[in-house]
Amino acid sequence: MSTHLFDLTGRVALVTGAARGLGLEMARALGAAGAHVFVGGRDPATLDEAIKTLAAESITATPLPFDISDIPAADKAVENLIARAGTLDILVNNAGARDRRDLFAFKTEDVVQLLHTDLVAPFELSRVAARHMVTKRRGRIINVTSIAAHISLKGDPVYGMAKGGLATATRALAAELGPSGVTVNAICPGFFATEFNAHLTDVEAITSMPRDRSSLGRWGKPEEIGGAAVFLASDAASYVTGHTLAVDGGYMGHY
Repeated sequence: MSTHLFDLTGRVALVTGAARGLGLEMARALGAAGAHVFVGGRDPATLDEAIKTLAAESITATPLPFDISDIPAADKAVENLIARAGTLDILVNNAGARDRRDLFAFKTEDVVQLLHTDLVAPFELSRVAARHMVTKRRGRIINVTSIAAHISLKGDPVYGMAKGGLATATRALAAELGPSGVTVNAICPGFFATEFNAHLTDVEAITSMPRDRSSLGRWGKPEEIGGAAVFLASDAASYVTGHTLAVDGGYMGHY
């Protein structure tokens, strides 16, 4: 297969929650494949550091500060991006929140807030992007879910609910948008040693899970997520939609 199928030159991408961690690695991979990447996040200072990091690697990137949970502001940010860039070819819904608590520790408003951030907000961003994409009859929407959407563990009920909903939304949006040439897929990360959870890599109860229950027997390196994003965003995945691609070292298959 020719490598040109993975070439994203001339494409415009938005990756939310891309100032650090897996979001930054996906932005890096998309940019290295040729896309102009808009890096979404809440903190302008952190975004600027991410842009400097990408620029040092000759990756064309632009900061886009906004909070996905503020839906009117998020909608406006995406609309401004499209007006500024002239298009939006790829949307990666990576930003989200985590709240690990036992079932009865949640107040109803806490449940609603987490579902709002992890499910409603990416659904709404997808609709804003899709309105533009369907007019071109081309586009790629990639949702970032989690193994928590498929394997439920005690003490983390609401996050799993939200990510499970996003996995279902991926299939629903794929069915809705497929006739217009827009594909919708998901990346399902497993255990990755990002800045966010680096402190957990020394906790035996947590470390033992990817070590003992995955085929590869280790944590993922953040840069190992990038290839999945490039594939789903590229012409190589032109006949792939409604699919969730697990990047988990074989955790779900081994479990």
